[in-house]
Amino acid sequence: MSDNLQPRGSDDTSFAQPLYTPIKRRSFFMYAGATAGATALVLAGCSKDNDPVTSSNLINVGSGDTGVLNYAYALEQLEAGFYTRLRTGTYYTGLGSTSAEKQILDDLYYHEVIHREFFKAAITSGRISDSLTPDFSKVDFNSRTSVLGTAMAFEDLGVAAYNGAGQYIASPLYLTLAGKIVSVEARHAAIIRDLVGEATFVGNDVVTLTTANTSGVTTNNAPANSSLERSKSPAEVVATANTFLAEGSKLDVSGLK
Repeated sequence: MSDNLQPRGSDDTSFAQPLYTPIKRRSFFMYAGATAGATALVLAGCSKDNDPVTSSNLINVGSGDTGVLNYAYALEQLEAGFYTRLRTGTYYTGLGSTSAEKQILDDLYYHEVIHREFFKAAITSGRISDSLTPDFSKVDFNSRTSVLGTAMAFEDLGVAAYNGAGQYIASPLYLTLAGKIVSVEARHAAIIRDLVGEATFVGNDVVTLTTANTSGVTTNNAPANSSLERSKSPAEVVATANTFLAEGSKLDVSGLK
């Protein structure tokens, strides 16, 4: 199944205001990080790096700061598309209107739409397509296990992506904004992992957990009894992300280095 990632229906359309109007609804997340800097980023514009191009059926996100922003925009389009699509499946529609699980999924949906629209407004030149086409054919949106498992994969991937992309950002402003967004994404990842399995939000697959041996030495030279979030390079991230993007929407991040 392929779906366009553009907003659908009045709910999404009316939510095009998040960059300028706070959401007046229950939320346990602080998502101001994505919106507070929107005006500053739009006014600053993107640095004049290489513009994205489409070649060999891949979308090259470009290079430099513009490339990193396009890379993030593509991932946010994918996540927003996923949360938009899950709202039509029987797993979601069968949840009680006041259930905590439904409210959590609603919050994540709204946040990802905010992030997508934020990047769309912020990248004033050289922006990639606003209509990347996903391929969610392997996701059973009627199954809680399939939906939450995919959500966990997306959220974990998003956090690792932002963590890994920071080194390619030259602008202090963009780096600060990316840090604010990834803090929200990390909260997404934690709550989804907790829905999948209680107390799994700090699993060793996403956080490097270290403890010292009797001599006080750790295996990876990290500080004893510390935990460091894992990061992934753009190439590692798109190897996974491209499996959820249709032909013609798959990403080339070779310019990010």
